[in-house]
Amino acid sequence: MRKILFFSHLRTQSGHHQAAEALMDLVERRMGRVETKKTDLLTETSPVIERFISVSYMKWIRSFPGIYDRAYNSWFCHGPDSDENRFKWYQPFLINKMRDILEREQPDLIFCAHSLPSLILSKMKLKGQCRVPVINIYTDLFVNCVWGRKGIDVHLLPTAESKNQLIKDGLDPGRLRVTGIPVHSAFIKMPEQTESHLHHPLRAVIAGGNTGLGNIDRLREELERTPNIHFTVLCGNNRRLLGRVKSWELPNVTAMPFIASREEMNELYEQADLLITKPGGITISEGLRKKLPMFIHSSLPGQERYNLDYLTAKGLAFPLDINGPIEQQLMAVLENPFRMHRWKRSVDRYHGQLDIRSESELAVYLEELLSAAEKDRGLAIHVSSFSTAGK
Repeated sequence: MRKILFFSHLRTQSGHHQAAEALMDLVERRMGRVETKKTDLLTETSPVIERFISVSYMKWIRSFPGIYDRAYNSWFCHGPDSDENRFKWYQPFLINKMRDILEREQPDLIFCAHSLPSLILSKMKLKGQCRVPVINIYTDLFVNCVWGRKGIDVHLLPTAESKNQLIKDGLDPGRLRVTGIPVHSAFIKMPEQTESHLHHPLRAVIAGGNTGLGNIDRLREELERTPNIHFTVLCGNNRRLLGRVKSWELPNVTAMPFIASREEMNELYEQADLLITKPGGITISEGLRKKLPMFIHSSLPGQERYNLDYLTAKGLAFPLDINGPIEQQLMAVLENPFRMHRWKRSVDRYHGQLDIRSESELAVYLEELLSAAEKDRGLAIHVSSFSTAGK
């Protein structure tokens, strides 16, 4: 049985895990007898270090967002070759750990849903220390400079712009495929909506609860003043937020805890007229697939800020001031035929730039990669056996 290894990041459920799980589901359903396994390089290296980073990451963002933003820009966004001179102190240690993982797992194909294992594997492949094909899957709308590049066999890219950038950086266009950020098959595409198909009252989903929703008291006042819209607030694992929203006892507000079922989440999208969210890669990709008008209520520093810049520049989402009159801002878009037509054209243009547009096309492509890898491995074994026999 063939084996495919997926590298996510940390044990905390995140977009890296969701992207990996979307492709794991695809592989298991479409590619026959294939074993899939998800792992994390940092957890394998040191559970103590992984736990420290998991806890410290969000504390840093919440307590010092400006410092985090500057650090992210400095460390992760300074050109394609900056990784040669950055993070070098821990690379030998992680390369040794990666070598142990590969020897233990013996994968036929590797997916990286985070830049760290991608960087390590790219360096190993360039040094001839790894013969397994490696594929990058990106969870944001841009490619930061830490991702492995030249040693990676295939890049499944989020946007046409990211593909053009990697071509400018010298990568072989034959290794680049624009697929968008991977979305689980449970989130099926919706038929085109028209203004007459909008619900009355309107139904809005508010996402981003794990990290809070900004000025929560001001939000309560605005939602109370907006009886013509029913709001479903996704609180995730944020129990404090869940209790707070439930305590409002507003008839047009429903608080929801973490939803584990993707089918249930898809049904929630199906019933919604719009999505109010942060620009996390997975959520906005689900919104794009469902073709829901998206309003961005806030963004975390770092990668979400870059996602927001892309979404607004391309007309794929609308900024929302959560401290202002929410209903007025939403209806200024939804009741404006020109703005809605322009948004729909932007979404269609985004989907039209994908090189691979369906899971069946992606499954065929991955099967071709696996078959090519098996042929290469068989040839290597044959040559090695011939050389040994000659001695």
